Amino acid sequence: MAVPVNKEELQKAIETNYNKLKKDLSTIPVEFTTTADLEGHAKDTTMSINNLISYLIGWGELVLKWNRKKDNNELVDFPETGYKWNELGKLAQKFYKDYEDIDFNTLCSKLYETVSDILNLIEQKSNAELYEVSWYEKWTLGRMIQFNTSSPYTNARGRIRKWKKERNIK
Repeated sequence: MAVPVNKEELQKAIETNYNKLKKDLSTIPVEFTTTADLEGHAKDTTMSINNLISYLIGWGELVLKWNRKKDNNELVDFPETGYKWNELGKLAQKFYKDYEDIDFNTLCSKLYETVSDILNLIEQKSNAELYEVSWYEKWTLGRMIQFNTSSPYTNARGRIRKWKKERNIK
């Protein structure tokens, strides 16, 4: 799928990529979701399926937080307070920890809620707000949303499909 360049394409990319991911997640036996045997987000690390979902929730929640703060004319610490852009592996570990006590089905529900909240945010914005003005440095709001939603959903799906194939899970 091409990189979205307007509001409608962004909505479609998120919905399409999330729905494909949701379908793949629905076929994973719950008993396999806590074992850290999936390639991790930081070099030479592993994660569980639950960690992967936590990562997606974490980034989605950050997108919502950034927008809330910007809308309230508050300072935003990109990517997150206490983290720099070259520390995304550490940030991934934070997301894993944030949701470590939550079971697979609840994480899937939380991911759904986060995606719904992001789609609602996009719906409330005009195409101009999303794609015609810089929002963070050279990036538009639409591009920042895409970087942290539809693209990671595609990446996660690839990881899951490879993992399932290695375990002969249909």
